[in-house]
Amino acid sequence: MTLIIDQFPCRSDNFGVLIHDTESGLTAAIDAPEFDPIKHRLAERGWKLDQILVTHHHLDHVEGILPLKQAYGCTVIGPAGEADKIPGLDRTVKEGDVLSFGAYEIRVLDTPGHTLGHISYYIPAAKAAFVADTLFSLGCGRVIEGTMPMMWGSLEKLLALPDDTTVYVGHEYTQANARFALTIDPSNPDLVARSGEVDALRAGNKSTLPTTIGLEKRTNPFLRVDSPAVRERLGMPAASAADVFGEIRTRKDNF
Repeated sequence: MTLIIDQFPCRSDNFGVLIHDTESGLTAAIDAPEFDPIKHRLAERGWKLDQILVTHHHLDHVEGILPLKQAYGCTVIGPAGEADKIPGLDRTVKEGDVLSFGAYEIRVLDTPGHTLGHISYYIPAAKAAFVADTLFSLGCGRVIEGTMPMMWGSLEKLLALPDDTTVYVGHEYTQANARFALTIDPSNPDLVARSGEVDALRAGNKSTLPTTIGLEKRTNPFLRVDSPAVRERLGMPAASAADVFGEIRTRKDNF
């Protein structure tokens, strides 16, 4: 069995992601940022869209749902906590639910903070997680509807995934995130190297994503709240992990 994961640009800085199980022929979109790029990629691949797996209600993740549903008759699955905010929803899911997708199991993780009902999807057999706006490479989502401790709890949940998990995120924010990350963790050689790699990729108009849990553990200051160097830089040697995270997120908001 093989799961094909196809990531491509949508809107100004979003990603579209299609997953395709070669055994069953099933295809799903992770979110629906925009109709035309998703339709075009499906046509290129010769795939029919069977499902849309929605992570949260923000317009840049759901705008393509209704036209895609009209075009393909696909089933729309999304977070129970945001059922009244997502158009065309057919089924709701929450933490602990498991979706069958051909030969694969897709596990649902509640990852609130950016929005109150935000969820992520994890496919253990494919070593892949789709986290939308909870985690970015070298960053994390803005805490809009939730609280800092809530968002930290969601990041801890993602931190618990295996290091070799490939992580697909919602936006190409890595270069801007790197500039901020270096103000928090400037002596981190892994971060310095990643920042240089990101600059080279963007100079060539190439994507910096997907990433991995292991790479983010080494380079992402939002996940390095236990690092003595980060804590010293912030002047918070004895603070809780959630408080250190909150300080970093607040600094990013004002960066």
